[in-house]
Amino acid sequence: MSAIIIALLVLAAASTGAMFKPGEWYRGLERPSWTPPNWAFPVVWTILYIAIGVSGWLVWEARGPGLAMALWLVQLGLNAAWSWLFFGRHRMDLAFADICLLLMAILAYIVAASAVSPLAALLFAPYAAWVALAAMLNRSVWRLNSA
Repeated sequence: MSAIIIALLVLAAASTGAMFKPGEWYRGLERPSWTPPNWAFPVVWTILYIAIGVSGWLVWEARGPGLAMALWLVQLGLNAAWSWLFFGRHRMDLAFADICLLLMAILAYIVAASAVSPLAALLFAPYAAWVALAAMLNRSVWRLNSA
């Protein structure tokens, strides 16, 4: 898998955020006071997607196919599904399940990648932290807006 294929996969996952935008539905939801400002999301995600791509490329270059790359692909798929579930389908419950699985996949990838490339694993640490925050936010918004 070349750097170009990895970049295309990351771009495909990132594009779900552009395809399924928050919109009026999200603006109408009650959110906790600690919700990050709207401008923070594209800034943080841009940095994280770069780190996700570099990390995947480092693991691929060091080892090629294997457990770490399988976990990298799994987390990318779960990442892409979240925007569709939350913003596209308005299914905060399924989005929460997805983001919990995503966090587990990220943590598993960090463990697997650390044996292949410590830098690749380290590049996922901010991603894990942000997804943990996003999971708490997803759960809080779901709880605040449950009928």
